[in-house]
Amino acid sequence: MTGSRPRRSVLFLPGSNPRALAKARGLPCDAVVLDLEDAVAPADKADARRAMAEAVAAGGWGDRELVVRINALATPWGADDLAAVAEARPDAVLVPKADAASLRLLADGAGGLPFWAMIETAAAVMELPAIAAVPGLAALVVGTNDLARELGCMPGADRLPLHPLLMMTVAAARARGLAVLDGVYNALDDPDGLAGECAQGVRFGFDGKSLIHPGQIAAANAAFAPSDAAIASAEALVRDWHAANGDAVGVVRIDGRMVEALHVDQARRLLARAAILAARA
Repeated sequence: MTGSRPRRSVLFLPGSNPRALAKARGLPCDAVVLDLEDAVAPADKADARRAMAEAVAAGGWGDRELVVRINALATPWGADDLAAVAEARPDAVLVPKADAASLRLLADGAGGLPFWAMIETAAAVMELPAIAAVPGLAALVVGTNDLARELGCMPGADRLPLHPLLMMTVAAARARGLAVLDGVYNALDDPDGLAGECAQGVRFGFDGKSLIHPGQIAAANAAFAPSDAAIASAEALVRDWHAANGDAVGVVRIDGRMVEALHVDQARRLLARAAILAARA
């Protein structure tokens, strides 16, 4: 979790579905993405744009981060989407099929809003450092479905063909202090598979997961939050390090392992995340 906002569970909802948007205000997700792109048919784009503006203006989102995914600027709807989002003022705007050039253009038209970038093309992967360096960018989101389709690969349950690309995205985000979110899990009736992919995302270093159904929220929240055991271990490590070393630079043997300052820093960051989530709850 980069920064002070948790992004364990990021739920995508059609911007054209007022009933779903109303229900989302009571869901325990960390962020909601009002989608004007893939989830909305071309004939419904204008209606979805109006519904999005009304949903943002109505408020009631509580601690949830509210993001709007626009259509790409190269499409017939992108410019109107961007203008509507700049006026509505959600927390951020999500850009599909991102590339560095379009993000720089968008930064001029977003009215100062932070923006997120979807990494879902081979070209985006090849220019990850340039994308991550664009001013105003707050998060990278892996679009695993589009990426696999464009690459022509078959990820399978272990997502093995995507591993290098997933880690490249995490590295690009960390190099610039950005949040980074894993892609969606498509099977809605496979809780074990979802839990496994969430656990994999945690191991890869993601802050959270993109979700396509409210039933996926609990698994993501559980996976991307520090466990009670991890919290207890971090507390003990910080306590023992201070007792043995007084925060001096060096290496200390604690419970049979060699502990450096970097391990203590990791523990303190985990405890900070836990405190944010506890305060939110």
